[in-house]
Amino acid sequence: MSTLHAPIDFLEAPEGAELLLGECAPMRALREQIGRVARTDATVLVLGESGTGKELVARSLHICSNRAGRPFVAVNCGAIPGELMESELFGHERGAFTGAQTQRKGRFELAGRGTLFLDEIAEMSPALQVKILRVLQERQFERVGGSEVLSAPARIVAATHRDLEQQIALGRFREDLYYRLNVFPIQVPPLRERGDDILLLAEHTLQRLEAQGLGKIRLGDGVPQALLAYRWPGNVRELQNLMERLVILHAGSTVRLADLPPKMRSGDAAPPLEAGLAAAQVNATLEPAEGDGLHELMAALAEPDPVPALPPEGLDLRAYLERIERGLIQQALERHNRVIAHAAQHLGLRRTTLVEKIRKYSLSAELR
Repeated sequence: MSTLHAPIDFLEAPEGAELLLGECAPMRALREQIGRVARTDATVLVLGESGTGKELVARSLHICSNRAGRPFVAVNCGAIPGELMESELFGHERGAFTGAQTQRKGRFELAGRGTLFLDEIAEMSPALQVKILRVLQERQFERVGGSEVLSAPARIVAATHRDLEQQIALGRFREDLYYRLNVFPIQVPPLRERGDDILLLAEHTLQRLEAQGLGKIRLGDGVPQALLAYRWPGNVRELQNLMERLVILHAGSTVRLADLPPKMRSGDAAPPLEAGLAAAQVNATLEPAEGDGLHELMAALAEPDPVPALPPEGLDLRAYLERIERGLIQQALERHNRVIAHAAQHLGLRRTTLVEKIRKYSLSAELR
């Protein structure tokens, strides 16, 4: 593979400028956002799919801020059992519960005046969400089993791969906590939207693996094109894992197209999102009845400027349009794994508007 960039150790960049590798427009905008908000104490909410590098964004914020010399403390809210999370965050006093043999500092206390990164915040239980909200409001907390009031001056950076507005609509996340966290949202782009950054990241990963002594490989004809065409549902993490696997299997040789996983060489990469919906897709969702005018609609949808024909017997226009709208919303949610932000973009709607329509058509129960 040709050299696209000089070797970069983005975890040790002296000024934080290259903490996040990538030359596409979304990544340049992302770095600019980080540079602007890092100089403030604003709470930051990092949004993005799993594997896109949300923790790296949080670390970049910390390193670029005036808190860089202080602790960066991370906690995965989805990896710690709910009954232990309160102690993990706030600490506990000796004898606070069975097994509490000594006093223990929590993550808020350990972070001090540094940065506290709350990863996968949407996985936090409703009861703990209330307590986190109180800490964010009052900047104070008490250890479990204690009465001493401690300050919480740490800068808060939260992250999630979930659509929090969707979680609010489903009653799984507190709206007031969302607005406390969503002071400065940062959206991390998925790898499939980063173009040639895919090859840049692949090269950087191969350089890192070679420096670790795992060996060196060359990407043969057709392999870079296959990497660019693949949709990368696991994002950067999936790309890094693939490069490591290829180095282990083919160190010292050239990786051929046949050496890639079948899903990458069989054209399984999903095509770009279509501008409109095909008539067959509408048919599958709406299941039209004879004479209700939908057959005419589906035929018209195949045309560049669809204009459905009015049936001779007339129709209830409002019910007709609502039925179409409901069906298209269902399809958009299915296509985007029920992630409201992506479905709303596909439909040309604001997320809040789509949430209202989901409530209107009672589609919440169909969401995950």
